[in-house]
Amino acid sequence: MTLATLSDVLQPALKGGYAVPGLVCLGWEDMRAYVAAAQAERAPVILQAGPSCRAHTPLPVLGAMMRHLADSVDVPVVVHLDHGYTLDDCREALDAGFTSLMYDGSRKPLAQNIDETAQVAALAHAAGISCEGEIGFVGYAGGDASAGTDPEEAAQFARETGVDAMAISVGNVHLQTDHEGGLDEPRIRAIEAATEVPLVIHGGSGVPYAQRAALAAGSRIVKFNIGTELRMAFGQALRAAVNADPDRYDRVAILKETHDPVMAAARAVIRNLGASGRE
Repeated sequence: MTLATLSDVLQPALKGGYAVPGLVCLGWEDMRAYVAAAQAERAPVILQAGPSCRAHTPLPVLGAMMRHLADSVDVPVVVHLDHGYTLDDCREALDAGFTSLMYDGSRKPLAQNIDETAQVAALAHAAGISCEGEIGFVGYAGGDASAGTDPEEAAQFARETGVDAMAISVGNVHLQTDHEGGLDEPRIRAIEAATEVPLVIHGGSGVPYAQRAALAAGSRIVKFNIGTELRMAFGQALRAAVNADPDRYDRVAILKETHDPVMAAARAVIRNLGASGRE
């Protein structure tokens, strides 16, 4: 088995000048394609179960599926809870075999976010796994606006929570369908100057490819969460498969045709972040 914790894959990335993709999963078809992509690229990968995934499939089932996939390859696979909103969410993920817990208290006052994230970090570390926290709020395209990360607050958050990775808000937005935005590099550098904790970008699909590659190679950002662009690849492949034969009804046959396009899209993400050949 190549099951890994978040720290297992992020610390080498920090030293090696690349980033590891946190690939947002919605079901068996995409997570299987992501692991196949990582195996083909000889790269570590982080399989992420976010709120919409957990609403569709129970955490114990997701944990078993992801751990099964980790057992099928010989590259590092992290089984990661994305945006856990309560301590109970995190405990359930731990019990389900997840190797990394992301607690999201970013909408809460700083002191409360620190206190609750520190509890999750202690829970994770006692079990020998990793914890990611978030300081500053990453908004949503067409939805809630972001609140940028303050470097001094980031330093306090990192110091007082003991997290292994810290998600920051520096111009990134969830659910962005184009690459026309861009991250605030002066703010990133100010955060880097204030703390040595590995940094994470949520909403990585909206970051221009060139900037993703440059920051992966030359900053403390070692994890980019990628969901929207892979969901788009899945949706396009599924639509093409359905439309190719209106009389076909076997969903296994239809869904099978999403595998290669999603795998190709995931391989492109891995290469863009410089993670190929890093297992």
